[in-house]
Amino acid sequence: MLAGREGRRRVILSVDLAARRLGLRPGTPVAKAQALYPDLLIMDADPDGDRAGLERLTLWFQRRIAPIVAPDPPDGIVLDTTGADHLHGGEAVMLENMVTRLKESGITARAAIADTWGAAHALARYDRGRITLVPPGETAAAIADLPIEALRMPADIIEGLYGLGVSRIGPLAGMPRAPLALRFGPDVARRLDQAFGRQAEAIVPVRLQAPVQVSRNFAEPISAAETIARYITKLVPSLCAGLEEREQGVRRLDLLLHRVDSRTEAVRVATAMPVRDVRRLTRLLCDRIETIDPGFGIERMMLTASLAEPILHRQGVSALIEEEEADVSDLIDTLANRVGTQALYRFAPVESDVPERAVCRVPALAPEDGKEWPDHWPRPTRLLPRPEPIQTMAVLPDHPPVFFIWRGIRRRIRCADGPERVFGEWWKGDAELTTVRDYFRVEDTSGETFWVYRTGDGEHGETGSQGWFLHGLFE
Repeated sequence: MLAGREGRRRVILSVDLAARRLGLRPGTPVAKAQALYPDLLIMDADPDGDRAGLERLTLWFQRRIAPIVAPDPPDGIVLDTTGADHLHGGEAVMLENMVTRLKESGITARAAIADTWGAAHALARYDRGRITLVPPGETAAAIADLPIEALRMPADIIEGLYGLGVSRIGPLAGMPRAPLALRFGPDVARRLDQAFGRQAEAIVPVRLQAPVQVSRNFAEPISAAETIARYITKLVPSLCAGLEEREQGVRRLDLLLHRVDSRTEAVRVATAMPVRDVRRLTRLLCDRIETIDPGFGIERMMLTASLAEPILHRQGVSALIEEEEADVSDLIDTLANRVGTQALYRFAPVESDVPERAVCRVPALAPEDGKEWPDHWPRPTRLLPRPEPIQTMAVLPDHPPVFFIWRGIRRRIRCADGPERVFGEWWKGDAELTTVRDYFRVEDTSGETFWVYRTGDGEHGETGSQGWFLHGLFE
């Protein structure tokens, strides 16, 4: 359960299925819940984080499912799929795909389609099925047996209705409106009418924030590189001013140059971290002017921060004995825009004993994640992209090879260290339940050092083929 504050009271804001079966509902005081069930696991709610995550997920649905999508706080999303469901194979297939995609991302979800937002909201949260489709015109019957919590009414109204012995939507809908309005206000009638489709409820779709953009039109077309550079120096400060208003820095910057022959030249530069420095961005763009073909002239220039992120401010050096960390981001940006961002990276450790899975490529300035390189056994400085088979002779089960032949060259072993046994990662697949590798660090008579391994433990056939492979070189 998640708990937070409503005024001065600390109350339950969200409950799981097990807590709901115990009779606990949102709005119940935490002290009362703990007195009734001392073993309850209660965590503090993070409304801001939940709201931000829900908005990001809403945008994801808007890009992939339908254009009219809005968050349905605190834990839902509402979509108007009219005219879009056939693009996804129909309503049933669409819902199944949505729920499956969320499950693959670690999110357990339930979905429902109905005539109204209120009915779909109620069925997705309180119906027993993982996926619910209500045929047109059958909304009233579908939600009649659902609890009154499904109507999105305040907690005090829910408690008051329970005090009157009303716990289901059907009996509530059959009660006279006037006494309900006199006691609880207009919310009960409004929510009932919205659920049954008697009162419209608009869905205000989420909107992407427009990117920061500046442009310049020319009365006379320009084509000289010096002129293009001069106007870049005028556009970049305006763009940075717009980014400063949003407290953002640019990660990807697009310069579009519209030529008089209706063609468009595009220049894209990327940065390793959010940047709002006018001089750096100007230099990165001007370095790419040589790639621009102005044709018969450029009549319009447009500069767009196509990817921007918040700038995280950090405190500088505050003592005389501290040394300021060198900022290499400018160098990284320069190199990345010359050779490509994919060609500039660094290696980072991964928590895995299987060597080819124990390393990954990350951006050059990616933050450290606290993982350390393994140091219990030496690792080669060069790991082959994939292990290469070798021919060798060795005494089973634990002796290193006497010699091996790799790429047509026979190498005699002078000394060796091992074996280091590496087991398969059984949680990744059944094929790795019994697999074993025995690694040896071997040195040949010429002084070169290699990392070889045998598949299997040398005794049992189910552990591997007992074949030998070369996996790395020590340099």
